[in-house]
Amino acid sequence: MAKTQLNVRVDEATAEAARARALQRGVSVNRYIEELVLKDAGEVGQTFVEAASDFMKQYERVFAEEFGLEPGGAHGRPSTPHREGQPGTT
Repeated sequence: MAKTQLNVRVDEATAEAARARALQRGVSVNRYIEELVLKDAGEVGQTFVEAASDFMKQYERVFAEEFGLEPGGAHGRPSTPHREGQPGTT
């Protein structure tokens, strides 16, 4: 994968902390910063997934009623037969 160069300005204490942490981990400062960014991006993604899951749990019954599904049912199977005129019916 191609690399892109970034120039970042930080105070000397932050720069020294980054150098020390990179040295402790046995990686370059570049790699250390890259790992921090990737970890942060992963946490944001995980936070989104958790929030979406909480939302779906909170509104599960509303969605079930709207789409004729059984709340907590087996993978969204209809709780009642499809009504005439709904997609997937004959």
